[in-house]
Amino acid sequence: MDTVFLLTVLIVVFALAFDFINGFHDTANAIATSVSTRALSPRQAIILAATMNFIGALTFTGVAKTITKDIVDPFALENGSIVILAALTAAIAWNLITWYYGIPSSSSHALIGSIAGAAVSAAGFDVLHYKGFFKILESLIISPFLALAVGFIIMSLFRAIFKNANLTRTTKGFRMFQVVTAAFQAYTHGTNDAQKTMGIITMALIAANYHTSSEVPEWVRISAAIAMGIGTSVGGWKIIKTVGGKIMKIRPVNGAAADLSSALVIFSATLLHLPVSTTHAISSSIMGVGAAQRVKGVKWGVAQRIVLTWIITLPVSALIAGFVYQIFKLFF
Repeated sequence: MDTVFLLTVLIVVFALAFDFINGFHDTANAIATSVSTRALSPRQAIILAATMNFIGALTFTGVAKTITKDIVDPFALENGSIVILAALTAAIAWNLITWYYGIPSSSSHALIGSIAGAAVSAAGFDVLHYKGFFKILESLIISPFLALAVGFIIMSLFRAIFKNANLTRTTKGFRMFQVVTAAFQAYTHGTNDAQKTMGIITMALIAANYHTSSEVPEWVRISAAIAMGIGTSVGGWKIIKTVGGKIMKIRPVNGAAADLSSALVIFSATLLHLPVSTTHAISSSIMGVGAAQRVKGVKWGVAQRIVLTWIITLPVSALIAGFVYQIFKLFF
C-alpha cells in the first residue's frame, strides 16, 4: 500500500478520533452549568448538546481555513503527513491525560501547539507562519479575559434588573432560560471546535496532494460533525463535576449568565474565523459571573489550577508532538 495514502487514512481516523474526544472533553464544559443547576437532566443535556453541536459544526468553515493555512503552509510542509499525524497523536494524548484527571484543559491549545511543535521538529522554526500563528495565539489569550469581563457585566446587569423580583419565580424563569443558553452554548462550540478537525484533515489532504485549496470538502464537514456529535453523547462527567460545581456554587441565574457570556465570545470568534478555547471561555465566564456576585464566592484555588493547565498545555503538547514526530519518522 502507498505510504502517503496509508498516512492520510491514519490522519483522517486520528482526526475524527480527536473530534470525538473533543466532543466529550469540551462539550462537558458546555453543559456543565445546566446540569449542575438541574435545568436539564444529564441525559437531556447530552441529547441537546449533541444535536446542537452537530448543527453548529455544519454551519461555518472559516475557522477550518485558518487552521489549514495560518500556522504552517501545507503546500510546502516537509513530510507533511507525518507532521500532521504526530500533531494529532500528541493532542489526543494530552486531551486523554487531562480528561482522566478531570482537568478542563484546552483542546484548541493542544491541537495548535501540537501542529507547531511537530512542524518545527520537522523543518525548524522558519516553517511557522508567524503572522497567522500569533494571530491565533492572541485570540486564545484574549478570549478568556474577554469572557471574564462579559460574564461580570452580564451577571451585574441581571442583578440590577431582577434585584426586586420574586426569588422563586426568578429562579424558575432562569432555569427555563438556561435550556436556551445551553443550546446556544453547544451550538457555538460546534461552530468553532469541530472546524479545527476539518482544518487539519484538509491540511493533510493538501500535504498528500489529494486536495488543491483551503476549501473544506463536504465529506470532511459531515464526518467531523458526526464524530463530534457522537463524542458529545458519551459525556464527560469528571469535567462536568469540576466546571459545574468546583469553581463556584452555581444557581440558575449564574448558569444562564455564564452560558450566555461564553457563547457570545465563542460565536464572535467564529464569525472572525478565529479558533478559541471553549474551555477557557466557559471557565472564565463562570469566574466573571462569580466575581460579580461575590469575589470570595469563587474558589480561586481551583481556578488557579485550571489556569495553570491552560498555560502549560500549548508548550507541553508542542514538545510531545516534536518527540512523536521524530519517532514516527523512523517508521515512515
